[in-house]
Amino acid sequence: MGNSALKAHLETAQKTGVFQLTGKGLSEFPEDLQKLASNLRTIDLSSNKIEILTPVIGKFSVLKSLSLNNNKLTALPEELCKLKRLDTLHLNGNHLRQLPAGFGQLSALKTLSLSGNRLRTVPTQLCSLRHLDVVDLSKNQIQSVPDAVGELQAIELNLNQNQISQISVQISHCPRLKVLRLEENCLELSMLPQSILSDSQISLLAVEGNLFEIKKLRELEGYDKYMERFTATKKKFA
Repeated sequence: MGNSALKAHLETAQKTGVFQLTGKGLSEFPEDLQKLASNLRTIDLSSNKIEILTPVIGKFSVLKSLSLNNNKLTALPEELCKLKRLDTLHLNGNHLRQLPAGFGQLSALKTLSLSGNRLRTVPTQLCSLRHLDVVDLSKNQIQSVPDAVGELQAIELNLNQNQISQISVQISHCPRLKVLRLEENCLELSMLPQSILSDSQISLLAVEGNLFEIKKLRELEGYDKYMERFTATKKKFA
């Protein structure tokens, strides 16, 4: 991509606070973006070939939305965790295996998309994020859901198309979790905590495509309580 085209994008971003440069074959985070670190609210560099997110990202102090979908990222810098105003982070379709240790410091984060990466477990750092609403961890390599998940504040958790065969009973204790998606995993019915049905806030449980027939789920104790929540939620939005 030519310098003049990049310059034009930078000039527009200076005025709007939005920098969007998608599908341009960029192999690195544009260095010149640093000049706008104090006034960019949105950066979208999706569908490029970026392998490294440089530590300079930590300087974008007013950034609210960062999209790096469909790049080649294998890791994220700790400096990302300095973005105290970041509320939306889209990192679908990369090669991430883990999150930075300080990820729980992203105190404003509401929406996190990590679909199509290489995560093997639900990152426990997410449990420190008090304002998190929606988490998408679908299409990873997650095999189990750990006890720490009971602290998760999210309203919706998408774990579709992983390799999950075990789920901690603590998931029933998530204080705000309403939607739990577990489609196309490796769950036996006996591995699904019954308390999800009888004793949780979950009003939409999606479990199609696992190692049991859905009609067997309906025979479990607590299913009637789950259906009460499901129906009440449906009526609310009808």
